Amino acid sequence: MPTAPTGPPAGTVPPADRSASGPGAGPGASPGERPADGGDACPGALRLHTADDGALARVRVPGGVLTSRQAKALAGAAERLGDGVLHLTSRGNVQLRGLGAGCGQELATLLDTAGLLPSRGHERVRNVVASPLSGLDGRGAGDVGPWLRALDGLLCASEAARGLSGRFLFALDDGRGDVAALGADVTLTAVPGGGALLRLGTEAGTEAGTEAGTGVLAVPGGAAALAALTAAEVFLDAAAAVPDGRGRTWRVGDLPGAAAGSLLPELVSRLARRGVGTSPGTADSADLSGTSGGPPTGVVAGPRPGAPAALSVLAPLGRLTAAQWRLLAECARTEGRDELRLTPWRGVVVPGVPAARAAGRLAALAATGLVTGDASPWHGVGACIGRPGCAKSLADVRADAADALGHGGTGDSGTGGSPAPLPVYWSGCERRCGRPPGDRVDVVAAPEGYRVSVVRAGRPGTAVPPPPGSVPGLAAAVASARSRTAPKAP
Repeated sequence: MPTAPTGPPAGTVPPADRSASGPGAGPGASPGERPADGGDACPGALRLHTADDGALARVRVPGGVLTSRQAKALAGAAERLGDGVLHLTSRGNVQLRGLGAGCGQELATLLDTAGLLPSRGHERVRNVVASPLSGLDGRGAGDVGPWLRALDGLLCASEAARGLSGRFLFALDDGRGDVAALGADVTLTAVPGGGALLRLGTEAGTEAGTEAGTGVLAVPGGAAALAALTAAEVFLDAAAAVPDGRGRTWRVGDLPGAAAGSLLPELVSRLARRGVGTSPGTADSADLSGTSGGPPTGVVAGPRPGAPAALSVLAPLGRLTAAQWRLLAECARTEGRDELRLTPWRGVVVPGVPAARAAGRLAALAATGLVTGDASPWHGVGACIGRPGCAKSLADVRADAADALGHGGTGDSGTGGSPAPLPVYWSGCERRCGRPPGDRVDVVAAPEGYRVSVVRAGRPGTAVPPPPGSVPGLAAAVASARSRTAPKAP
């Protein structure tokens, strides 16, 4: 995995990008600004979103990889311009909340100086998740770090890629099946021998329906990043040809069936013109850890907290104070590789910390409130921002989640040989923003109270009705739902 910023060096945003127009461009866009072309309104570092707690900026961190200097720059931005908290997202990015309406240019300058804004015309499209433990624990079929560096550089250099929406997602899986399960639009999976499988789209069921799957291609590992970018460009051309689809066909799953079915043949043809040979991929060729070339099912799990291969912590509800963040950055600088890896499971991995020092560091981090072991009641618990930050939310879901934990709403801890509980996600409304893929317990706020259900393969199961207005009853319902199966760690 990279140990330095991807894209051009820090402070070298090309002049052409500074005057670019279109999604994500402009010198610090105003909060609430919507794209003039009718595209998606995902926030970025330049296009801020207005929320009830102030403006929100989403800083893309490809692969979740930061240097300690970049991490400290983000902490400084959160303290000086926002609410002082670093909010981790389900794609391993960072959100800054509570920003003032006039801070756009100052934030852009700060991020540019730290090397976090290599191209203003591409800042919202650098959505890349990567296996956080790749190259660290001896698992998987290869280190995806070279793919990550190459793909980010190709994205930032591609004029066509600027047309991708802020929702389009790339996943680079080292073969263990962790990020391959996240429902990305383009997935690269490492296979033995140095090759890669490329999957366009996903057949994984979602609450919104079943997205179109387009098959799997085997490509040379050295051309994997180019193949992924080419796949995105093929998608953009197909989306542009959809009648009345402009501004709404943001992901592969949004394409109608015929258009989705044409993607793979066109990709094969285009790669051949670029000198990249391909062959049909097979499900068995990626079956390294119980994960096939198709999207895995069941619980989608990330690195366990602790220090089996690298120091790993989870942030309760994805929130880190500036003090917690700086402690991790200092650990990376003084005892690790000067690298932090943010995970799609709202955690942080610090590679290279010697085993003899890891226990002491974990104890210090635990003392600040971070999750450093499976025994924490916060393990596997997630939530949207809820009230008061979101006007659409019907409840303060974060406070209610904490209350439920205080009344035992965790399920069994999973220690002592007992099965670990299902993850649980608390949502303030039916949109369920930031919800994870895979099997989980959904706790959704409704006008009459919370609704608890078990989600299987993207489809909600039978609801578990808690007693109205009862925190202990709600906690018991959540604990009961979570105890029904055990997650499979990657």
